[in-house]
Amino acid sequence: MTFSIAPVPPFRLDLTAWTIRRRPENLMDRWDGHSYRRVLAIQGNAVQVTVTQSGGKTAPRLHVVATGGRGGASGKAAVTAALNRLLGTSIHLASFYRAEANDPHLHQLAGRFRGLKPPRFPTVFEALVNGIACQQLSLLVGIALLNRLSEACGLGFRDSSGIQYAFPRPEDLARMKLLDLRPLGFSRNKSRALIELASSVAEGRLDLESVAALEDGEALKRLLEIQGVGRWTAEYVLLRGLGRTSLFPGDDVGARNNLARWLHLRKPLDYDRVGFVLGKWKQFAGLIYFHLLLSGLEASGALAPGAAHHAGALI
Repeated sequence: MTFSIAPVPPFRLDLTAWTIRRRPENLMDRWDGHSYRRVLAIQGNAVQVTVTQSGGKTAPRLHVVATGGRGGASGKAAVTAALNRLLGTSIHLASFYRAEANDPHLHQLAGRFRGLKPPRFPTVFEALVNGIACQQLSLLVGIALLNRLSEACGLGFRDSSGIQYAFPRPEDLARMKLLDLRPLGFSRNKSRALIELASSVAEGRLDLESVAALEDGEALKRLLEIQGVGRWTAEYVLLRGLGRTSLFPGDDVGARNNLARWLHLRKPLDYDRVGFVLGKWKQFAGLIYFHLLLSGLEASGALAPGAAHHAGALI
């Protein structure tokens, strides 16, 4: 199945893909310098989706190849919906670009990453599992755990390069036992929380997607009622699962450090000071979070040389 999508410009697939990946070790979200690739669980099947871009960031066109599954109109609609969330293809950022054009400090951060769209996980369930897995761990370790979890119970897709796995569905994870997750590196408490979460969703006792209809405060409250979910995880889900781009997860130590470096602050930030220093950019706090992530990846050498300055961006 092949088709194309016209994202709202400006759009850059390379920068958006890296914001989804977060680290080169992520085996679920792959970027080879030309294409973004992921296996999705669509209508009970593993579907490998490959996305490339033409047209540059100002007239972007995404070319999609979806292999596996049933195809047809319903399959295309499901893949398109997943990519819309993953790649933020329909999001307008005109107000953000107007703000950064008139703010030298914000422009210094955002100007070189023009075309980044704020990504979301395909489901709120995946966002929650990511959040729980990464609690009190480095992102590198958290992604290693998520890779192992996908290999252990996600749907697999085999091609000439081997097997790539979809992120587990609730019903996949619900079949796992505590003794299955412990060898993967999950603590007992995290294992119990993940299995309970998956079982609640699979059995219909918990409707996570309904949280999207709630205001931020009520959504945060609802998420905090879930076993194993604290403030950092709930805010992480609001941003990466529900697309609330006015929210900066203030308990994220790495993000706080990135923010302090960007603002040239001498004192470390705590949760309350994050909100204070972001005061004039409050409505764009989550977008700043994503741009700081890219800035860190650029500094680490993960982004291709010159990628952040490549104005044409046919990548």
